[in-house]
Amino acid sequence: MTHSTNDTIIRVAARGEGLTADGRSAPLAAPGDTLTADGAVLPGPHHQVPPCRHFPTCGGCQLQHLDDASYAQFIVDRIAGALAAHHLATDIRAPQLSPPKTRRRAALQAELKAGKVQIGFSENASHTLVDIYECWVLTPELFAVIAPLRVLLAKFLRKNRRARLHLTQADQGLDLLIEGIEAEGLDAAEAISAFALANNVARFAIDSGMGPEVRWEPEPVTVTLSGVPVPLPVAAFLQATADGEGALIAAVRTATAGAATIADLFAGLGTFTFALSAKVYAGEAARDAILSLKGAAAQARRPVFADHRDLYRRPLTTAELDRFDAIALDPPRAGAREQALLLAAAKVPTIAYVSCNPSSFARDAEEICKGGYTLDWIQPVGQFRWSTHVELAAKFSRDTPPR
Repeated sequence: MTHSTNDTIIRVAARGEGLTADGRSAPLAAPGDTLTADGAVLPGPHHQVPPCRHFPTCGGCQLQHLDDASYAQFIVDRIAGALAAHHLATDIRAPQLSPPKTRRRAALQAELKAGKVQIGFSENASHTLVDIYECWVLTPELFAVIAPLRVLLAKFLRKNRRARLHLTQADQGLDLLIEGIEAEGLDAAEAISAFALANNVARFAIDSGMGPEVRWEPEPVTVTLSGVPVPLPVAAFLQATADGEGALIAAVRTATAGAATIADLFAGLGTFTFALSAKVYAGEAARDAILSLKGAAAQARRPVFADHRDLYRRPLTTAELDRFDAIALDPPRAGAREQALLLAAAKVPTIAYVSCNPSSFARDAEEICKGGYTLDWIQPVGQFRWSTHVELAAKFSRDTPPR
């Protein structure tokens, strides 16, 4: 049987489905696959055998059927498509893909079902929980705690009530926050202590609805950022992989090279603050994060001014922005529209923008470019391997006076 070129999958759409040139779609199809008249997918040269037994049921991954070349192209296409929607284009560099089994933080769910504790991710587009017995994205250290957690949670989980597990690798071991359980009394305390000792747990916290309560922390928990140990608040944001963090830092350093003073906006714990060889203003709305950054900077004697500031309600003004040689910003998924509008009118020579959402980035980039900046390049980063989640770092430079 022969197939026309219209039967060939030419790209993967934002939600992970393969598309033909005439607009037909098929789940779990890779570029180069053939879509038959009855909807079957015939694998092509970029269609790999998914390594994990739980794929595609588990919602932790959507794209394990893509080889690295087609996964990288998916990331580039996502960014290019978002830019095109805002009449923008630029040099999009080859994506940096984090290796399998390197994700150092994750949010899982747990429930008691048929007398058995299940832990894992929800199915795609479903609330059904997939009980995972292997994982190709989590670090071995994170995955190793799942089996012991099943035993521990059997003591605390209530029927028909889910718990949410936040796991992060810290300098001292595993940082674990469990939401949605209650663990009171001496027996519970002893069970938690025994679990923590046996499984290299640096901190164990429970949130029963009134905020996190630390039950185990033999020594203060830190995460080292560019050689600086930073106190790690419970369930604080951290780049998903060390590899991805390194790629984003390298891009920001390249974009801001030569700047003597830099404003790091939405600074968090200081992922970029501590990586920059300059005097840095660090602005962040989360009080726990900015206090950790401030304390770590003081301890390390770094030239950092840490400012507790809500950059949505009170973005840096144009006059404030113009005091710096470069601006770095890493906003949440919603982007930074209010700050972007003020950046567009600023005179600062260089902007390094890190984003976890190509759509909100492209919206903000359009505003910045309208003010006279050029979008010089984008460095894509795929640290949420085999997912549709795309991250990037970009450089803007001013080539015309502000409006």
